[in-house]
Amino acid sequence: MRLDKETESRNVEDRRGMALPGGRRGGLGAGTIVIALLASYFFGIDPSMMLGIADRLQETPAAQQKQPARQSPPDDEEGRQVARILGSTERAWSAMFSENGRQYVEPTLVLFTGATPTACGTGQAAMGPFYCPLDSTVYIDLAFYDELKTRFQAPGDFAQAYVIAHEVGHHVQHLLGISDQVHAQQQRAGSKAQANALSVRLELQADCLAGVWAAKADEARQILEAGDVEEALAAATAIGDDRLQQQTQGRIVPDAFTHGSSAQRVRWFRHGLESGDINQCNTFQAAQL
Repeated sequence: MRLDKETESRNVEDRRGMALPGGRRGGLGAGTIVIALLASYFFGIDPSMMLGIADRLQETPAAQQKQPARQSPPDDEEGRQVARILGSTERAWSAMFSENGRQYVEPTLVLFTGATPTACGTGQAAMGPFYCPLDSTVYIDLAFYDELKTRFQAPGDFAQAYVIAHEVGHHVQHLLGISDQVHAQQQRAGSKAQANALSVRLELQADCLAGVWAAKADEARQILEAGDVEEALAAATAIGDDRLQQQTQGRIVPDAFTHGSSAQRVRWFRHGLESGDINQCNTFQAAQL
């Protein structure tokens, strides 16, 4: 992946190594991270729900959450790579929003270790990378990349970029009002399976939007190299609900899917990448996912 032409985003906060309010540090073992992350995938528990977003949407204004002082941008290569990826998404989405007569509001990305305060409650590395709509921020503990490489067998810089682009896709959904509509529909759903099905469509749309970013970024700055797309597809395959369920519980339960099967995640990322068109990412109207 060629990012040498990319300017680093100014919207990255580096909280790695910081203690939580009260002097607690949020360090979690890699095994704990994986167990909780996988639980969020296969037992129908959305990471945002585990953070308490559903309960806090009406009860806790973001301004009331205790946030640490803004930290300096990362100065190590791993952190700067994240800043370059986020910068690439900012330029691509700003251009796409402008083409449609809208202004793109850039999200913040927070790097943290173990746990950190967010407007959605205490964010845990165990949730994996996540997006909080209450503060328009993507949160990621970079230990997840080690798990992606070693446990999920999905290494590579573009696999890492896909993870960030997927979370930025949730930010785009938030700006367009899609997330709020889906959450409202989930609250009216007659069953957990129906609510999960809506979550799957939301997540697959974020995968498609990640593909759209890749297409637009490559068109503008030729960021893709041989093998990059395969890295992203390997990551999408590795974290499909069916793959994770089979690995951990020995059986597949489609009604418990919250992110989509491996094949679905690959299909929608590829659809966004090949079309480069946000209008082709309407998973909610798709007859077949």
